[in-house]
Amino acid sequence: MNQGRALFADIILCLTFYTRLPLGWLAEGERSFADAQWAAPLAGVVVAIGGWIVFWLGFTAGAPALVTAALALTAILCITGCLHEDGAADVADGFGGGATRERKLEIMRDSRLGTFGVATIVVTFLIRWSAIAALATPDAALAGLVAAHVASRALIPAFMALVPPARLTGLSARAGNVDWPVAIGALAIGAVCLFGAFGFAPALVATIAIALWFFFLKRLSERQIGGQTGDVLGALQQGGEIITLVAASIFFT
Repeated sequence: MNQGRALFADIILCLTFYTRLPLGWLAEGERSFADAQWAAPLAGVVVAIGGWIVFWLGFTAGAPALVTAALALTAILCITGCLHEDGAADVADGFGGGATRERKLEIMRDSRLGTFGVATIVVTFLIRWSAIAALATPDAALAGLVAAHVASRALIPAFMALVPPARLTGLSARAGNVDWPVAIGALAIGAVCLFGAFGFAPALVATIAIALWFFFLKRLSERQIGGQTGDVLGALQQGGEIITLVAASIFFT
């Protein structure tokens, strides 16, 4: 497989994993999931554009900002299949409800949702919904959504490279080791998008806030369960998305 086809295959692999879009028929050959993670932020572009199209349709139809934001967020959830929301809720239940490392991991694997998980979903939805509603124009919404979904997914490969899996089985363990060139490539895509959408000073503030969230969750997951899981990566993405959307709501209004 030549280099161009390999890069395309990586993008399709990330799109089929991070979204519910039926693109698996475009996949070529056997690509390593870990090596393909440089393209994780590109999946965020597709998610953001899908949400923005619905935002634009609502705005054009004259729907109130709160309704337009709710519709856009609903479209995003449909595109992603609530992949990262599920992870954030499981982390909240496990970290909040388990007394031991083993119990925390057991709770995180349980498909049932507890009080901590429900509260986390409600709070994250409210923050994102209100932040999107504050982006009152399609131009501001496009910049905010693309920056949020690209930058938040750009964190995932670096976290996988820096923090070992907490268990020997599970999605994160099966994904394999992410090399630093892959992680740096993803971070570069996220940085270009964030600074391009926000401008230097606002992007710098957002970058610092995202970095603080990254290292806070790294420290927390290492202390709680000894590493990272797919659920922790979902929580990482959700936090990065929220921080970026809140920053956009501050700087673009």
